[in-house]
Amino acid sequence: MSTPNARPRAALLLLAYLAFVSLGLPDGLIGVGWPSMSNDFGVPTEAVGLVLTAGTAGYLTSSVLAGFTLARLGVGWLLAGSTMLAALALTGYTVSPVLAVVIGSAVVLGLGSGAIDSGLNAYAAGAFGPRHMNWMHAFFGLGVAIGPLIMTGALGAGLSWRWGYAIVAAAQLALATAFALSVRAWRQRTPVPVPDPPADPAAAVGDAVSGPVGSVAVVAEAPAPTAVRPVPVRETLRLPAVWLGALAFAVYVAIEVAAGLWAFLLLTEGRGLTGAAAGLCVSAYWGSLFMGRVVQGVVAERLGAGRVLRASLVGMAGGAALIAVPAPAWLAVAGLVVVGFSAAPVFPLLTLTTAERVGAAHADRTIGLQIGTSALGASLVPAGIGVLMSHTSVQALGSALLALAVALIVLHAAASRRPARVTG
Repeated sequence: MSTPNARPRAALLLLAYLAFVSLGLPDGLIGVGWPSMSNDFGVPTEAVGLVLTAGTAGYLTSSVLAGFTLARLGVGWLLAGSTMLAALALTGYTVSPVLAVVIGSAVVLGLGSGAIDSGLNAYAAGAFGPRHMNWMHAFFGLGVAIGPLIMTGALGAGLSWRWGYAIVAAAQLALATAFALSVRAWRQRTPVPVPDPPADPAAAVGDAVSGPVGSVAVVAEAPAPTAVRPVPVRETLRLPAVWLGALAFAVYVAIEVAAGLWAFLLLTEGRGLTGAAAGLCVSAYWGSLFMGRVVQGVVAERLGAGRVLRASLVGMAGGAALIAVPAPAWLAVAGLVVVGFSAAPVFPLLTLTTAERVGAAHADRTIGLQIGTSALGASLVPAGIGVLMSHTSVQALGSALLALAVALIVLHAAASRRPARVTG
């Protein structure tokens, strides 16, 4: 690969990683900062639900719209504008005199974050291989982990919680500037050479000509952009694979969030662990998710995205089954780690293979819908599982996760059974 092409790609990869760190930072801030925030505003603890709901509404709206406007606006300007929006929203948190301003800022933050998530995933699905796609999502976990450290450091230094948001707002502003300065570099998608291993030599020839992800790069030195004929929106929305894929994303994120949200309750009330031990086990779950994305990004590049994705879906079901078994706590903990490690590459690889299911001309729009429905899955399904456990017992978590994991396997198989013909 020539040096002129390699340098911009390295720079864009770095920006993509930093953007996903920035997506995770606010999620980590509010968990530590909310007790101080609620005390300052004189509101009850449960008022955090208003902030989270407002953020989800903004996120859902922008992630869906971003997929439909990406071709007109361009990914560079979309990322620059969305990151600036996030910086302004975090500044709103910093200066907010009342909770209502925080809620309004949460909507704006959701709008910016959803567009960043959708835009970067759509770009990366055509330009990055499985390794970088997984690593990009791993950096989101890194951001979630760094956020509490920033807020804890601010509060530990005797500063207001507002300083935590101010620090992250400044980082977002710097990132927005970097995106604005690199707009031209984002205009071309040069796929990296990471095709799935073909079953036979004839398949290799066909993949080199028509594969939707990474195939052209097998023979391409020149940074030729992917040529895709624009198609009407109604054609995209008529494809069953679009809606099956979107539902699969909602189910996947529901499993990931519900496992992390309710595992502490299951391990303490259902399996007899102490609070400290259960907290460490929940951390191990999130850690397995992070490490899984780092490790399996490399594995997916060698074995193929499809093969790793199918194995991961089965692994999630197996881990959920271990959690569902009424056995000692260590088995549930093992199940959590298996679920986390298996789930790690699913979101990035489902995104990466979107064009294979719906066709390249529909991929950007579909990814926007997928990111949007994932936000619904993250908010509605875990809450429903909480209601289920309150009316039955905490042991219902394992059965719910297992049912969702099986549903995810069925949805992915149905969406992949008849790939749409690539348009354009």
